Amino acid sequence: MDTKPTPHASPDLNAEPSSDAPQRGGRAADIRATLQDEIESGKLGPGAALDERALATRFDVSRTPVREALQQLAARGLVRIAPRQGVFVSRLSINRVRAMLEYIGELESLCAKLAARRLDDEVRRALDAAVAQCEEAAEHGGAAEYAVANTVFHEAVYAGCRNEYLAEQIRQARRLIQRYRVRDFQTKAQIAASLEDHRKIAQAIQAGDEALAAETMLLHVPAGTTGFSEFLAKVPMSFFETESGNDA
Repeated sequence: MDTKPTPHASPDLNAEPSSDAPQRGGRAADIRATLQDEIESGKLGPGAALDERALATRFDVSRTPVREALQQLAARGLVRIAPRQGVFVSRLSINRVRAMLEYIGELESLCAKLAARRLDDEVRRALDAAVAQCEEAAEHGGAAEYAVANTVFHEAVYAGCRNEYLAEQIRQARRLIQRYRVRDFQTKAQIAASLEDHRKIAQAIQAGDEALAAETMLLHVPAGTTGFSEFLAKVPMSFFETESGNDA
């Protein structure tokens, strides 16, 4: 007896997906973004433990997207997954932090030099406004307000250099080191010193003095011997990895 082959059923394009993999992947990305922001801002300090179960409860998900988010953070060097020990926010060695600050200092110095070379009225006004915001924050605000004003000032210099690639390299490096600089503006003396540096940098740029702009900006970043020692005094030693250990 002849038999006809059973035709394959056409896919139902209106059917709901049978797997929650896309949703899970989206949740993992959201969790990763939130944790990354908390790590880079210093809310989760270097060495802090990250518990999968607690995170799953916090984000109201299963442990699978949490595990995926932590793996993504590990790939970015922001957390360290230690077998049979747990997951921890990555710590950097003192030498690595010094190297990163030196790198940032040189890039910021070049940025200020180019801003002085390419000075125009727009940059001049932006620097005046940024310094005024720093003065207002120093007089009437606290650490949080001055931190915002500090970012505005540096962004004005970045815009003035007219080199977006250079500016983005600085922003990326500053994000990576920010968790070690959360105590930069905790005292009036620290804020006053930063403000005075900003005034000198702005004046050098507005004078079109490339060499002085570069020098004053370089001194502003705590990478030199004295500046780095003062920087280290503000950072808990528990934030640093030993030279023989793993750092990010």
